[in-house]
Amino acid sequence: MDLDQLAALRTPKGSAALAAAERVAGGDPLAAAAALRSAGLPGGLAAAALTQAELRRRAAGKFGAAAAGMFLTRAGLEQATRRVVADRRAARLRAAGVTTLADLGCGLGADALAAARAGIRVYAVEADPVTATMAAANAEAAGLADLVTVSCGDATAFDVTGVDAVFCDPARRRAGTGRRVFDPNAYSPPWDFVTGLAARVPRTVVKVAPGLDHALIPGGAEAEWVSVDGDLVEAALWCGELAEVPRRATVLRERDDAVSLLTGTGAQEAPVGPVRRFLYDPDPAVVRAHLVAELAADLDATLADPSIAYLYGDQARPTPFARCLEITDVLPFSLKRLRALLRERRVGRVEIRKRGSALEPEKLRRDLRLSGDEAAGLALTRVAGAPTVLVCRPVPAGG
Repeated sequence: MDLDQLAALRTPKGSAALAAAERVAGGDPLAAAAALRSAGLPGGLAAAALTQAELRRRAAGKFGAAAAGMFLTRAGLEQATRRVVADRRAARLRAAGVTTLADLGCGLGADALAAARAGIRVYAVEADPVTATMAAANAEAAGLADLVTVSCGDATAFDVTGVDAVFCDPARRRAGTGRRVFDPNAYSPPWDFVTGLAARVPRTVVKVAPGLDHALIPGGAEAEWVSVDGDLVEAALWCGELAEVPRRATVLRERDDAVSLLTGTGAQEAPVGPVRRFLYDPDPAVVRAHLVAELAADLDATLADPSIAYLYGDQARPTPFARCLEITDVLPFSLKRLRALLRERRVGRVEIRKRGSALEPEKLRRDLRLSGDEAAGLALTRVAGAPTVLVCRPVPAGG
């Protein structure tokens, strides 16, 4: 999409095209395009409207009902922060006394809008002209244009001396191709600029990829990993006055707005022991934050292999930070033996999880040739270095 197409979508005719596109989106794209053309819409406008309608459908999972009025790009949507995460971050900034915020590399504006909803005045900067125009349009659609100013320009040239805090979400996709960038030195703005912000602004937050190497975390910064409903979605560095602990795992649950926090140094090691009655599979935010040892202490649990983040305990203790399963069988991995055991128990459905195993779950599922009306869980792992399969069943809520 270019600026002319975006401008056309924001006219009354464009609004009508978007409404028509939303009625036919979600099915056969060729049939949808033909339907819009038969309604008299020019081909270019029809294509742009259909693209937006499809992106808005996909965006509902991140932004809820607000997605219906937003302007989006594919790359921007993929990098945009989920609303539940952005709102929580904004609330933390507001609680820290932030009243003015520079959003450097604002993308489509998800974090800027969250900050504005929290009552923070936002000055947003975006290098791409189309994306910057979309961010401004999204602020207007949300009724927040008086709190969000979007400018198109170089984030590294923005004067941060007049704001209380800075938020930076460096682009992690290559312009033009949309391909992911895994080397922080290739981010835009570059990593040395991003990490240097904390020295210029006492309250700085940087959104980073969940796979960030811990060695790249600046000294004194708090590194936070965030999961939503069990999916690891992002990491953030809280710098300067905003840093509260070395490491934090934040586990969010959208269905009931639950927020659970686990903190620690990220440097402790969990004790190692034998496989016990219950298996705990830690949330990915806990694993990436290197807080498995802290969780083990809370659960009175141990590892069975020092390199595998499965925990084992004698009791089923309710925790938002791990899935708990009861172990019924511990087997050295053997396809023949496992197949015989599941056939004997008439198991026809298995949930397969793995840590430290090279086996492909779907291939194993086919090779097991399951038949029966019972269900079981399988955990493929290593115990004391040996390939092992744990046959499990769910622990009822409450332990």
